[in-house]
Amino acid sequence: MSTVENNKATFLEPPVDFDWASLEEDRKPAVTEARTNMEKAYEDTLSSISEKEVLMGTVVGMNKKEVVINIGYKSEGVVPISEFRYKPDLAIGDKVEVYIEKQEDKGGQMVVSHKTARVHNAWGKVNNAMEGNEIIMGHVKCRTKGGLIVDVFGIEAFLPGSQIDVKPIRDYDQYVGKNMEFKVVKINQEFKNVVVSHKALIEAELEAQKKQIIGGLEKGQVLEGTVKNITSYGVFVDLGGVDGLIHITDLSYGRVSHPEEVVKLDEKINVVILDFDDEKKRIALGLKQLQPHPWDALSPDMNAGDKVTGKVMVITDYGAFVEVAPGVEGLLHVSEMSWSQHLRSPKEFLKEGQEIECSVLNIDREERKMSLGMKQLAADPWADIEFKYPVRSKHNAKVRNFTHFGIFAELEEGVDGLIHISDLSWTKRIKHPSEFCNVGDDIEVMVLEVDKENRRLSLGHKQVEENPWEVFATVFTPGSTHEGTITGRNGQNFIVSLPYGVEGTVTAKALKKADGSKAELEEKLPFMVLDFNGEARRIVLSHTRTFEEGDDVIEAPASGKRGPRKEGGSSASVKSVNEKVEKSTLGDLSVLGDLKSAMENKERSGKTSKKKFVEEDDDDDEA
Repeated sequence: MSTVENNKATFLEPPVDFDWASLEEDRKPAVTEARTNMEKAYEDTLSSISEKEVLMGTVVGMNKKEVVINIGYKSEGVVPISEFRYKPDLAIGDKVEVYIEKQEDKGGQMVVSHKTARVHNAWGKVNNAMEGNEIIMGHVKCRTKGGLIVDVFGIEAFLPGSQIDVKPIRDYDQYVGKNMEFKVVKINQEFKNVVVSHKALIEAELEAQKKQIIGGLEKGQVLEGTVKNITSYGVFVDLGGVDGLIHITDLSYGRVSHPEEVVKLDEKINVVILDFDDEKKRIALGLKQLQPHPWDALSPDMNAGDKVTGKVMVITDYGAFVEVAPGVEGLLHVSEMSWSQHLRSPKEFLKEGQEIECSVLNIDREERKMSLGMKQLAADPWADIEFKYPVRSKHNAKVRNFTHFGIFAELEEGVDGLIHISDLSWTKRIKHPSEFCNVGDDIEVMVLEVDKENRRLSLGHKQVEENPWEVFATVFTPGSTHEGTITGRNGQNFIVSLPYGVEGTVTAKALKKADGSKAELEEKLPFMVLDFNGEARRIVLSHTRTFEEGDDVIEAPASGKRGPRKEGGSSASVKSVNEKVEKSTLGDLSVLGDLKSAMENKERSGKTSKKKFVEEDDDDDEA
């Protein structure tokens, strides 16, 4: 047999019924009883955990980024340190809550969250805190519109600006990043909103403090306070837990437009207690009362009649307040600003801040009131009125105002007179002064009467010219005929414009023409004078009488005179009048011509009337 053959292994086929399982069991290492006990003891040290569960853990390690927490499991949990921002004093050994998100991640590390654990239990804690009126701790995260966002148990709650402190807060940023105590004041379960208040914590303490402070107050007591708020009507002052109000009128003896002119926010000032109300806890304070009253410092030598210099502080509808000394004001009434009897707005005379001279009219030191005047520094125009404007003297005046009975004309500042409507024109019948002139027009007047005691002048305009009716009496004699134009209507009568600017009246019946037709407005016709009254300045006319003949009686209007006339009287009267007119002197005609020119230049032309037919009364037609 060869060597090769001798080295070949001999393999025998295993028996078909060979027990392989017994062989494997024989190969396993023997597990001793001691090892089994050790494994059991180790497993007993581990906590039984499950995912989505909140557990308490212990901080076992920290660095700038992470916090290591031991929850008694085979591996520790790692939480970002940012989740503990609300708790800057976190230290190793502290107990914290964690939420098991995963028992193991891909790297075999347990995934936990402290923030989720807080949110998980937060709503229960928040509700319990509100029901039990408990004080809770929160971390101010950031500023938002109207307040701050606070982290409470991991929930973002809203802290309104009005609930930060009992005093108004102007800088919210100073609270960001701070830990503060709060009370839960409102929870919206539907929208998961929480509102907290820091102010509520100190209100109870302040309430007791207020009672203590108010209980020790006395009128006239002087306290130190801090300006808390400034409004347009006053200043709120913090007296150390209780607020008082200084009304704007109690800030200074001088006139104050706004409290900001006197005090500033957060300024410490001394105030005096003026009044207080225990029930409503209202305290009235004063600042000016700590200073001597300006009236007490006013010179005792100042008396009525003295001339003073002051500054216009305020202008009202009825006058102006003038400061004649620091804190001392006097009233300058508008009626004392000028001798003029036409009251005008004080703003036409003065401006705020203007320095003026005044005369002291009255001074009452007890009531602390003073009346001033400006016009007293100028001469009274009525002092020598009888010499400046004697009766029958002529002057130029300015029309200032109308009344239904006349015109008020101003001769100079403070001197007015009345022109009665009957003294405006010798020839025109004026119903209202506005028909004659306009306000602001210059007018020539004559002084008719002077009443110095009552400061009244009676003026006339027509008296500036001679009375033309004395001359008219020789021209417009009854029975004389003159050309005239129908210009208007006055009641049942019509107005006729005659030569030399004179007007006459005629009835509708006396306007019937020779052909039976009706006369029209603006129509020029011959008219016969039926009646002439120089005192009443009335001329009664008739057109019909210029062509009628017979024994008819000459009829005048109801206000005129009537007289019989015999047959042929009309022709005789006309002839007589014509003779008189022919015998009129050239001097009379010259006077009339001058009068006419003067009146045409000075009097306004009448309003143009539309041409229309003269309507006769039914009674006249039947007649």
